[in-house]
Amino acid sequence: MEGVMQTDAKMRTESGAESSPRGPGCSLRHFACEQNLLSRPDGSASFLQGDTSVLAGVYGPAEVKVSKEIFNKATLEVILRPKIGLPGVAEKSREQLIRNTCEAVVLGALHPRTSITVVLQVVSDAGSLLACCLNAACMALVDAGMPMRALFCGVTCALDAEGTLVLDPTAKQEKEARAILTFALDSVERKLLMSTTKGLYSDAELQQCLAAAQAASQHVFRFYRESLQRRYSKS
Repeated sequence: MEGVMQTDAKMRTESGAESSPRGPGCSLRHFACEQNLLSRPDGSASFLQGDTSVLAGVYGPAEVKVSKEIFNKATLEVILRPKIGLPGVAEKSREQLIRNTCEAVVLGALHPRTSITVVLQVVSDAGSLLACCLNAACMALVDAGMPMRALFCGVTCALDAEGTLVLDPTAKQEKEARAILTFALDSVERKLLMSTTKGLYSDAELQQCLAAAQAASQHVFRFYRESLQRRYSKS
């Protein structure tokens, strides 16, 4: 607990707008989410973090090709489409990370020999793109009514040359950062589902970033909850 408090004290406060789900001590950017935007997918969601925006669609459980069929669980695929051009190495790498995260929480054993496809379209990238993709995928899976053992969220941390920790960095902050770390966490016990890092950092800085991400995930999950409450409220 002390580590989390020390991390919070060292966080750099962003100047962006703050929405109600986040407390005054949190330096995440403004969040916005809208579900059920698309008619063809079984579930869809648009997720906005600051100026970073991703549109997600979920198809399935549906019929799967025999070559991809798994006898005891659903086959989960993730397709990430960049804003411009064709998917490259970076998109394929992010697809694998997002698929690993989704497979850790989706109860695929309830739908064996079927296909679940998550399609992500980057609308704008202003930093923390992978975290935004994870959040969009989670809300789209919820909209599709997909059985999951827990929700999940993505949180990106950046360390500058002086070792200052910045949560949910912008593209400019990522470019200037010494290290960038992205974590996927579940909503039940804040367990680490996936992590990816770039740059140089110490073991202590890794633990500091993980503690900050776990603390920040509470605000993301609170935003999830209030967003869903607003949508399904009878009033």
